[in-house]
Amino acid sequence: MEKIFDNTQVAFALKSDTELDRAYFLFKMIDNQPLVRIGTAVTNFALKANLPVEGLIRATVFDHFCGGVNEVDCLSVVDKMYTKGVSSVLDYSVEGKEEEDQFDAALEMTLKTIEFAKERKAIPFAVFKPTGFGRFELYEKLGEKQTLTTEEQAEWNRVVARFDLVCKDAHSKNVALLIDGEESWMQDAADDLVTDMMRKYNKEKAIVFNTLQMYRWDRLDYLKKLHEQAKKEGFFIGLKLVRGAYMEKEIVRANEKGYISPLCPSKEDTDENYDTAVRYMVDNIDTMAIFAGTHNESSTYTLMELMQEKGIKTNDDRVWFGQLYGMSDNISYNLAAHGYNVAKYLPFGPVKDVMPYLIRRAEENTSVAGQTSRELSMIKAERKRRKGK
Repeated sequence: MEKIFDNTQVAFALKSDTELDRAYFLFKMIDNQPLVRIGTAVTNFALKANLPVEGLIRATVFDHFCGGVNEVDCLSVVDKMYTKGVSSVLDYSVEGKEEEDQFDAALEMTLKTIEFAKERKAIPFAVFKPTGFGRFELYEKLGEKQTLTTEEQAEWNRVVARFDLVCKDAHSKNVALLIDGEESWMQDAADDLVTDMMRKYNKEKAIVFNTLQMYRWDRLDYLKKLHEQAKKEGFFIGLKLVRGAYMEKEIVRANEKGYISPLCPSKEDTDENYDTAVRYMVDNIDTMAIFAGTHNESSTYTLMELMQEKGIKTNDDRVWFGQLYGMSDNISYNLAAHGYNVAKYLPFGPVKDVMPYLIRRAEENTSVAGQTSRELSMIKAERKRRKGK
């Protein structure tokens, strides 16, 4: 397989020199773990104390990793990326809300993004998080098979109704819908609910996609069981495969509560788990659709090679590659230049509300060995190339 991800001219074609300099500055900061910790603390404090830092955040980290403060704001970014064949997934990245009216607001926003996706070829998916539609503790309690109180049952019924409304709307508008994965101790209830939605709305093809975090050693078995169920009950499987986003939290909780960690023992095991799941899905592509959410070049090449072996066209609608906006442009834009389906997750929302998401991303980047240094080496190479012109 030809190595295509080193082409920085293609990767950064849309970035001006100023934007490239900003990216260099940001990843240089993220590369420094103590700085990330200090920066996180200072940012949190400044936002809570209502200090006038939003402008600064907006001009730096926010504009690099986010599409805008609202969905309309994102459209210029969406259109710009699409000139290079890179699609967008509008991701309303407001986290940690606990109130019913906030869940209803997230529901409305998701319905709005489905409508946006229906109208624009450049937006092939909509997305939401399970805890955007209901309280974390409620999922947790259900996952632990605890009995809900009457009030909680009524509350859960509202969560189910939100899921159903969004999936039904996506199905009627023929818009694929990604449902994000979260912490392992709330995921069981979310998985069951998403499977119900697949059973209902994936009869003709994959519309509803669940997310498997492959740093969990049990997910491959879960995939195989889900496949058996789908064969029996006659529905298609849609899955977004990612490595995982809650590593620190998972380890801390397992230690505190004294249970076996749900995470693979090593990075190598996670990589192997991820690639095995990809292989399994490609082998069963007739009844599955895959959204490979990865910043890992090796896994991306693996999927490209499997497609080639199986004679799956680069633009086959059942295979998508995904990266986060502001990261791994060398993968996204080079894939698109070679005719593959690729979509960037484009987070948006009020600066203050999106900060928890951005902070999580920064912390994640420092904990993933090699990710930030790879970004930096690419940016450096492109700056050098431009200076040499």
